Amino acid sequence: MPLTSPNLTRRRLLQACAASTALLGGMHGARAADKVSVGVLRFVSSGPLFLAVERGYFKEQGIDVDLKYFEAAQPIAVAAVSGDVDYGLTAFTGGFYNLAGQGQLKIIGAQSKEAKGFEGNAILVSNAAYEKGFRSIKDFAGKSLGITQVGSSFHYQIGQLARVGGFDLKSVSIRPLQSLPNMVAALKGSQVDAIIIAPHLAKPLISSGEAKLIGWYSDFDEYQFGGLFAATKTLQQKRELTQRFVKAYQKGCADYAEAFMKKDAAGARIFDETSDAAAKLITKYVYPSEPEDKGIALVKASAFPADPQARLDVADIYKQIDWMKSEKLVDASVDPKIALDLSFIEGHTNVPK
Repeated sequence: MPLTSPNLTRRRLLQACAASTALLGGMHGARAADKVSVGVLRFVSSGPLFLAVERGYFKEQGIDVDLKYFEAAQPIAVAAVSGDVDYGLTAFTGGFYNLAGQGQLKIIGAQSKEAKGFEGNAILVSNAAYEKGFRSIKDFAGKSLGITQVGSSFHYQIGQLARVGGFDLKSVSIRPLQSLPNMVAALKGSQVDAIIIAPHLAKPLISSGEAKLIGWYSDFDEYQFGGLFAATKTLQQKRELTQRFVKAYQKGCADYAEAFMKKDAAGARIFDETSDAAAKLITKYVYPSEPEDKGIALVKASAFPADPQARLDVADIYKQIDWMKSEKLVDASVDPKIALDLSFIEGHTNVPK
């Protein structure tokens, strides 16, 4: 008589298989998260990214995000190409488009945009310039404007204001100051007559009486000023990781849009408990030294519109590149199609044929 019955042997074999499966599953579940770094500015327009981090959307995708902060947009593009960051989320610049035109960078999703009915970048003038009659964009001729760098988003914006306001861009003295803090300091000290700057930096200057507001950029023009991008080699080598990264980022975009883009029948913006909850998380990144209540109010007052699925206005990117070519800020050979990889997100708008 056998010491072990066939049924008992079969049962033990099944138990051993189940244990092996559980062990392998546990090992897979315990696999270390993929670490990625993201170059970003401490702007409310980066809010979708901050929400995705805070609400664990990247962790859900098995990603551990390291945020690296910069003081201007162009260095983030350079960092993405060099491999110092895996992804970038910031405004587009002439330097960015030149790198993209060389095949080194690709835009894969949207950040925020300037849109009618939403306060975006503020056009500020110094108190001294205001007292001398600088009261509207038509007064830019003969004045000086502080920007971060030649070819920056601010450079593009003054070019569009010149078109709308009917003044010659060449009549404006454009002064590259390398960083946002330098721009603020130069305006406060009347070293420049004007700056165009994000609302979270502009509003404290306005409320303290250190500068005068002559308009919001969105009163005059709309445009897709920023996006999510990566080095071409990163997208080629880490496509599956990028797909997971984009899914998490899109969830942050959906939360951001739900919190800050609601309006009533009269077109006035609506802020509610959802807005407060999102603003509370974002203020940790944008206003880390402010009291929480003040930070929440500032975030709500400075929230740019953003697409809930991170879809790009592709035609507008073509328009930006064309203008920068005309100003010789972007090489004439740059093909806008090379700057884009639209395969990670469906439904991008205004895609040229």
